[in-house]
Amino acid sequence: MKKSDLISELAAKINLTGKKAMDIVDLVFDGFTDTLKKGGRVEIRGFGVFSVREYKAYKGRNPKTGEHIEVKPKRSPFFKVGKELKKMVDEQ
Repeated sequence: MKKSDLISELAAKINLTGKKAMDIVDLVFDGFTDTLKKGGRVEIRGFGVFSVREYKAYKGRNPKTGEHIEVKPKRSPFFKVGKELKKMVDEQ
């Protein structure tokens, strides 16, 4: 499902205009993004948890040139699926 599909389905399900549905979806995604940028977590019961994982710096190797490089520490979004969703998907 793409974002546009989600917007269309929301608009049809609760009888909204496409613009209103898009505003709602954008509001939710912006809230998730802002929370994750601040290092917080978003928990949706029965679905899963979005959080930020922090990775330390390490020495890597450029596969093209073989040169050793220092990889900087980074933060990356992470999703952990909830038990209920995992069970529903497994039953299908």
